[in-house]
Amino acid sequence: MREGSASRSNRDNDSSDERELALINAIARGDRKAFEKLYTSYHGLLTRFLVRTTSRRDLVEDVVNETMWAVWRGATRFRGDSKPRSWIIAIAYRSLMKALRDRSAQYRNASATGIDPDFDELPEPICETANTEMRDWVKHGLALLPDEQRMTLELAYFLGQSCDEIAAIMDCPVGTVKARMFHARVRLRNTLPVLGGDDSIEPRSEFA
Repeated sequence: MREGSASRSNRDNDSSDERELALINAIARGDRKAFEKLYTSYHGLLTRFLVRTTSRRDLVEDVVNETMWAVWRGATRFRGDSKPRSWIIAIAYRSLMKALRDRSAQYRNASATGIDPDFDELPEPICETANTEMRDWVKHGLALLPDEQRMTLELAYFLGQSCDEIAAIMDCPVGTVKARMFHARVRLRNTLPVLGGDDSIEPRSEFA
């Protein structure tokens, strides 16, 4: 039964990749309806991915739109060397990193002149377990991780990307991906008990 379920899952994934590749090929020919289908399909997924890193409503929407605009412009150059999903998420990741660097510089400049930038908080993403205590606990733990470690875990556990796919998305060696996952797990192992009110557990070294 497990082998049968795995086979069905693989077939479903292959079918999804084929549909998305067909949409990208249609977009390369200037098909706006194909673009609308792909945009609708990815808007929610990209938004959920991005809000785990930034709470800026305007920034999230800007990055989603910038990502899909890049897909529209770059569809003719996509050759299928990676899965369509990995390609699109990679664009979103790079766009977000650039936007965060730009916003950080803007914030520093505004602070230097005594002007407080406007930071409107984005409401918590709505999902079936968003209000559970466990999800909130893990979310706080993830928020304490360095950006690259946190996003590596997000890509792996929330978006289901493989180490090879994450390496392509983040433009780094597979070994770097695995190292980030290792260090992130160690940090979470140390911080989650403390967040849960248990300060009796002795922290472990990342290099132990």
